[in-house]
Amino acid sequence: MSKAYLILADGTVFEGTSIGAEGKTIGETVFTTGMTGYIETLTDPSYFGQIVTQTFPLIGNYGVESGDFESKKSWVRGYIVRELCDKPSNFRCEDGLSAFLKDQNIVGICGIDTRKLTKILREAGVMNGMILSGDESEKLKTENGKLVAENSLLEEIRAYKIEKAVESVQSLCNENDGDFKGQRPLGEGVAENANGGCSEGETSPKIANSSSPAPKFSVVLFDFGAKANIERELEKRGCKVTVVPFDTTAQKVIELNPDGIMLSNGPGDPAENVNIIEEIRKLCESRIPIFGICLGHQMLALARGAKTSKLKYGHRGGNHPVKDLESGRVFITSQNHGYAVESETLPDYAKLSFVNANDNTCEGVTYTDIPAFSVQFHPEACGGPHDTNFLFDKFIEMMR
Repeated sequence: MSKAYLILADGTVFEGTSIGAEGKTIGETVFTTGMTGYIETLTDPSYFGQIVTQTFPLIGNYGVESGDFESKKSWVRGYIVRELCDKPSNFRCEDGLSAFLKDQNIVGICGIDTRKLTKILREAGVMNGMILSGDESEKLKTENGKLVAENSLLEEIRAYKIEKAVESVQSLCNENDGDFKGQRPLGEGVAENANGGCSEGETSPKIANSSSPAPKFSVVLFDFGAKANIERELEKRGCKVTVVPFDTTAQKVIELNPDGIMLSNGPGDPAENVNIIEEIRKLCESRIPIFGICLGHQMLALARGAKTSKLKYGHRGGNHPVKDLESGRVFITSQNHGYAVESETLPDYAKLSFVNANDNTCEGVTYTDIPAFSVQFHPEACGGPHDTNFLFDKFIEMMR
């Protein structure tokens, strides 16, 4: 295996071993604390534009199973692990992780001190980075026995910016015929079982489960980069889900006469989606029940007059505690976001429902003047935990 290098925008250089594809990639370097669920992480469209660092030291030990994909392809710009397991043990395993990364043309690096990297990102905040391997690694030089990145590389790294993320995800989906998500009812190609909607024992995606109840409700799912398990959770509760692209107008949604509207997760800065936010504002006036998750939560808040801001290093992983302000109960949640709603900017008709137990940031909002609520975390988390998937039941009750 050849050498690979990670260069951060502050000039720090890590030397490791190449995994996946060889070449050069630039992205926003972030870390996720999940011990499992790396397949879901790699196929989550919310990671568009980012180089993802896994803080758990051993990744790949159960291989790759297509039934666990949240979309058909990987969206990360690069991938960083401490140790890659090249001999996975799992009866469902279809391929090794490095082979999957190579097939997806994802440039990766292993064998670096991910603990040190995580500390840098925690102290300085997320920053852009570049992974170099193969012929591209010749662009590094050595000064006084230390690897140094040329100024031209650092300028290129610092200039990178994630823009038009939602639009880009949709465009890339449309380039792939028969995409796992694409422009279709998501039920085609979604594996499901009774265990929280997550596939166990399935080796490939399949068409809607025959044991699913007959549809009782019609739900429009706005696809801003939706994870497949959002639809799984809705379908197993008796919903017929119609997926619409990000640029669908409020009028077209209303003409579909849905019982409810789901605003999905997705990548990027929520505030840049000005047109989407305006259409959400119009949907709020329709009084059709609305449930927003992650990016959908943020854009719903923006549509109602609140503000969002970027977090220092974000919340990513499956062990984030949130407190229900009504009951006082704390739930462990899966999260993946770099922006948050500013609680102090919420209007009088918006009630803060959940807060992060670590930093007290906004994790949920209930609107008292319209039938709508939203959460920053992921109640549909297929890799777990499943503590908060009861929120889908709350949405069902709202549609009755």
